[in-house]
Amino acid sequence: MEYVAVLLPSIVVGLLFWFAMKSIFNADKAERQAEAQAQAEADSRAGSPVDGPEPESDR
Repeated sequence: MEYVAVLLPSIVVGLLFWFAMKSIFNADKAERQAEAQAQAEADSRAGSPVDGPEPESDR
């Protein structure tokens, strides 16, 4: 029983650290995905004409 009393605080702190790091990495992954999606939308808007058709050239 002495071993459990000695190891339990370290195990609990280790689990808390693991959960904290897991949530940080998941948040970072979600932020990177949102940034990539926003960048893709911006790139698609930049590629398509917004003002309408291109003006006709002089012949």
